[in-house]
Amino acid sequence: MLILLAFIIVFHITSAALLFISTIDNAWWVGDNFSTDVWRMCATNTSTCMAITDDFNEYQSIQAVQAAMILSTIFCCVAFLVFILQLFRLKQGERFVLTSIIQLLSCLCVMIAASIYTDRHEELHQSHGYRMEVSKGQYGYSFVLAWIAFAFTLISGVMYLVLRKRK
Repeated sequence: MLILLAFIIVFHITSAALLFISTIDNAWWVGDNFSTDVWRMCATNTSTCMAITDDFNEYQSIQAVQAAMILSTIFCCVAFLVFILQLFRLKQGERFVLTSIIQLLSCLCVMIAASIYTDRHEELHQSHGYRMEVSKGQYGYSFVLAWIAFAFTLISGVMYLVLRKRK
């Protein structure tokens, strides 16, 4: 049981780390001389960055992605704290239902964010607010990490749902 508990804790911390990296790092959309995420666009050859503001055509979509990624990270961290509390408070044989619900909410939020970005990426990168041509890029590793974090939070949420506290 102790090995299973250690595995679950490591899995949850890995999920949180993936969410933090994909939310913060500047690599959702990359090209030869630029990288962009949901916060800013950076030119790699001059090392200058500009924030994504309401000057961009699809700013509402970017804000939705920002909000969903922040919420997913918060929910993942809260789920870990609730898990630790339930670990010491639950009676034997009870399930970690509250932890599972919060973790599945995190899963839902990251899925919404990545789905919005996937659906709107063409419109997002056609904006005249960018100083350079960013439409000729590809998805970066932060975007891929967001989808991996979706899978990890989903698996973690289901694990908490079926997990019972045993001796």
